[in-house]
Amino acid sequence: MQIAKSKWFLPLFSVALGMVMFVAQWIGGNPLSGLGSLAIMTAFGALLLLGGRSETIRGLRGDGSDERFRQMDIHATAIAGLTVITAIIVAFVVELARGHSGSPYAELGAIAGLAYLVAIIVFRLRG
Repeated sequence: MQIAKSKWFLPLFSVALGMVMFVAQWIGGNPLSGLGSLAIMTAFGALLLLGGRSETIRGLRGDGSDERFRQMDIHATAIAGLTVITAIIVAFVVELARGHSGSPYAELGAIAGLAYLVAIIVFRLRG
């Protein structure tokens, strides 16, 4: 995917996501919070675009095409995923302890579990 390899992709995606958050918060009656979200996402996009020669910024942008960058990306993605799944499990248990159904955390946990199973099956069949 050539578009994802452009130095412009992630900065522009950040601004677009900021605009989506602005519109959503405006619709929800919080336009000032929406402007804050847009400003944060635009600043992040600018940092990625103007970050210069920083190896960390290059890694975030996906500019590094060597194996070390790919390994860092895979490990960072795995840690982020485990962190989110752990938070979902904790929130699910807390909701159950409060006498609630555990929703929406049960559904999010099920999505994560199914995605993991499908990935394992696909990688097994490919490998």
